[in-house]
Amino acid sequence: MAKLFTEMTDASLPEAYRTVEVNKTRRNRRWLAFAGPAFLVSVGYMDPGNWATDLAGGSQYGYALLWVILLSNLIAILLQTLCVRLGIATGRDLAQACRDYYSRPTALVLWFLCELAIIACDIAEVIGSAVAIQLLFGLPLPIGVLITGLDVMVLLALMQFGIRKIEAMILTLVATIFGCFFINLLWAKPDAGAMVAGLFVPTLPDHHALFVAVGILGATVMPHNLYLHSSLVQSRAFDLDDRGRSEAIRRSTWDTVIALGGAFFVNAGILVLAAAVFYRQGPVVDDLAQAHTLLAPALGGAASILFAIALLCSGQSSTITATLAGQIVMEGFLRIRIAPWLRRLITRGLAIIPSLIIVGGPGGGKTVELLTATQVILSLQLPFAVVPLLMFTSSRAKMGSFSSPKWMMIAGMIAIALICALNLGLVYQTAGIGLTVAVLLLCAGLIAWEIRHRHRTSPAIGG
Repeated sequence: MAKLFTEMTDASLPEAYRTVEVNKTRRNRRWLAFAGPAFLVSVGYMDPGNWATDLAGGSQYGYALLWVILLSNLIAILLQTLCVRLGIATGRDLAQACRDYYSRPTALVLWFLCELAIIACDIAEVIGSAVAIQLLFGLPLPIGVLITGLDVMVLLALMQFGIRKIEAMILTLVATIFGCFFINLLWAKPDAGAMVAGLFVPTLPDHHALFVAVGILGATVMPHNLYLHSSLVQSRAFDLDDRGRSEAIRRSTWDTVIALGGAFFVNAGILVLAAAVFYRQGPVVDDLAQAHTLLAPALGGAASILFAIALLCSGQSSTITATLAGQIVMEGFLRIRIAPWLRRLITRGLAIIPSLIIVGGPGGGKTVELLTATQVILSLQLPFAVVPLLMFTSSRAKMGSFSSPKWMMIAGMIAIALICALNLGLVYQTAGIGLTVAVLLLCAGLIAWEIRHRHRTSPAIGG
């Protein structure tokens, strides 16, 4: 393959870059050597923000919004597969690719928007973990928020043992979440017919359902996961020739499909549980603690304990990956290298401070409503990550023989059109024409600036 980028002087996530040997593994078990990155990414698809949107959707609309989870998951698999291609084919993560290709003002805008999305995501994870700590140990929410800061030190300790140890820990937490919900669903006895209808018959029961649907989309297709996955696949020491890259893309794609398939069952399980228990009883769940309390009389005390354990595992696993994403985005866009402990402390501090303000405020008890709002922020930022990803991976000049086939490009364009339509519809519905025009002007301004920049220079990824 032709050389598509200059020799790298800044490896993505350098402490993990090409540290996992794959060639020494027997061929019939080599897929295990590639398994892992997508499971780290998948925890972002079952974090407390997902819980909030799924609980809100299930308790208000029963099984009607299951199709949104299915559609969001299919879009997520497509986009994460494109991230695999970008990272393996170019040796650059999405943040580095944006820095290399776009003009500096545009790259800075994209960096700022991504940082906002990471903070919003981290707030959801911190609050979710704090609620779980309160449910299990009776500690006040502000104390639980402060305790979540300790996972920064846990991450630093784990990084000393290599990326595979982190992957193993995350897989254990994911398995715990899956097991807890599987048991609760067996006890809840959901309506199978209504589930099938909810999965395959798209419907939005009322105007507020659009807000919840966009929240589900933002919670499922997380923008920072695109940056994270394009970096994590580079932790495998595959051969750098065409054959080695092709094998790495194929095996990492299967890793993505399997991991995100599991995430779909968790997300669908949360909504189904809410529909089977809360929608039938009538209450609209606007607080994670309320869901915990209502489970006990409906399914028994053990069900509420399993709910809290799964929530804690969800919050802690997803905070680890969000912190890694923060590092990748900062280094990729800004080329800033600071001490790992300080970098991760900054990332976590940007979430803990607003989280303390939120849980201590007058509306701090309505955690589901708050967390759903953070997921809507993620969805609004999503196009600013997806459009560059589609542009890079569909370009043969940048990707060589590993550019996306036409069907993937068309599917990606349909996905981004759907995401933009839902986002603009929500902005217009909730904030009116003014903010809608402002969002469109921001997008038009970035496009116009880049068109002008292209006339002056035509940079390549890594160039």
